[in-house]
Amino acid sequence: MKSNPPGPETEIRNYPNLLNRYQRLLELTSDLAATFDLDTLLQRIVVAARELTDSEASSLLLYDKQTHSLYFEAATGSLVDGVGQRAIPADNSIAGWVFTHGEPILSQDVLNDPRFYREMDALTQFETQSILGVPLRTKDKVLGVIESVNKTEGIFTDEDVQILQTLAAQAAIAIENSQLFMQSDLIAEIVHELRTPLAALTAASHLLQRSDLPADQRTKLSQTILNEVQRLNDLTTDFLELSRLESGRTHFEREPVHLGGLVQESLEVVRAQAESKEIKLETEIDPSLTPVHGDRKILKQLLLNLLTNAIKYSPPESVVTVVLRSEGNEVLMEVRDTGRGISPEDQKRLFQRFFRAGNAQDEVQGTGLGLVIAKRIAESHEGSISVESTLGKGSTFTVRLPERPSTGATTRPRN
Repeated sequence: MKSNPPGPETEIRNYPNLLNRYQRLLELTSDLAATFDLDTLLQRIVVAARELTDSEASSLLLYDKQTHSLYFEAATGSLVDGVGQRAIPADNSIAGWVFTHGEPILSQDVLNDPRFYREMDALTQFETQSILGVPLRTKDKVLGVIESVNKTEGIFTDEDVQILQTLAAQAAIAIENSQLFMQSDLIAEIVHELRTPLAALTAASHLLQRSDLPADQRTKLSQTILNEVQRLNDLTTDFLELSRLESGRTHFEREPVHLGGLVQESLEVVRAQAESKEIKLETEIDPSLTPVHGDRKILKQLLLNLLTNAIKYSPPESVVTVVLRSEGNEVLMEVRDTGRGISPEDQKRLFQRFFRAGNAQDEVQGTGLGLVIAKRIAESHEGSISVESTLGKGSTFTVRLPERPSTGATTRPRN
C-alpha cells in the first residue's frame, strides 16, 4: 500500500499545501456533521473525497447484509452516469478487500492488481488506472468504503491516504447519525399511531372480563379485537416496508418489465375484493407500449397499493379502471375510480405518512402508509405519482415512469 515517501525538502515545500488541505478538511467535515438527509450527505462525502485527494473521480459504497454485497450509493465525475446502485462482490474486489479487512488500499496500477473488479470498467466505460480506498468505520463496525480513482497529477501519496482516512472517519459517524435520525423520526410516528389500536384492545379486553356482559356485546367486542389486531399487523408490515425504502436498504433488481402483464396479474389478486362489493374492474392498455426498466415485484406492489385503495374507497357497483399509455418519453399507469373523491385540502397531504382523508378515515380501515410507499417506489424508479380528484366523482392516481431510465438510477427516494 505504501508509496515512495517524500524527502525532507519536499515535505517542507509541501507543508503550506498540506496545511490548506487539512483546513479544507475541517470545513468539509463540519458541513457533513450538519447534514441529516442521507442522499445529500453521501453526495457531499464523495465530492469532498475527490477534492481532498485531487482525483479524477470518487465513489462511496455501502454494505448490504441481506445480499452480502457492496452497493455504489454516490459518485462524482465520469462515474456518476455509470455506477448507479450497482453491486460488486465483497470477496472479489478492491472495495471488498478494504471492507473485509477494514484497512486502506493504495493500488497505483490496478490492471496488475488481482483484486481489481474489472467488470465495473466495462459497465461504466471508465478507465481506472489507480485506486485509493479506505473503510467507512464507526466504533464497532465497517459501513462501507470510500474510493478515490485516478490521481489528477502524479500518484497517490501517504498524505492522500491519511486525509481520506480522516474524512472517512467523520463521514462514517455522519452516515450513522443520519440513519438513526431517519429511524427515530419514523419510529416516533409509528409509536403514536400504535396507541389508538392498543387503547381499543385494552378497553375491549377489560370489558370482556365482565361476567354480566350481554352476548351480543361480547360478540361485538370480539370483532373489535380482531379488527384492531389486523390493523396492528397492517401497520407493522407497512412500517417495515417504508423503513426499508426510506433507509435505502431496498435494492431493486433492474429488468425490462411489461406493464400490461403486470396489470393483469394485479387485477387477479384484487378481483375477490372487488367482487365482494360488486365493483367492475376494467383496463385500457396500449398494446404498443415498450417495457419499462425496473423491479417487477416492487412495481407490482405499487400497483396493488393503488388498486386496493381504489376498491376500498369506491361504492358498491362502481368501476375501477387501469389505464396504460405513453406520453412523450414516459409510460403512464393510471388507476381511476368513481368513488367519493378527495377534497383539494386533503390532496395536498395525501402522500404524507399516516394521513387519511377526512371523509373516509372513520369508515374505511387503513394504515395511511400505502400511498407513501407507492410514492417512494415510483420515485426510486425515477418516476412520480400524482392525483386528480373531484368530490363525488372519483379520483385518478397517475404513475409516470421513464421509458429509458438514466444509468445512474438510485433506489433511494427523494424527500
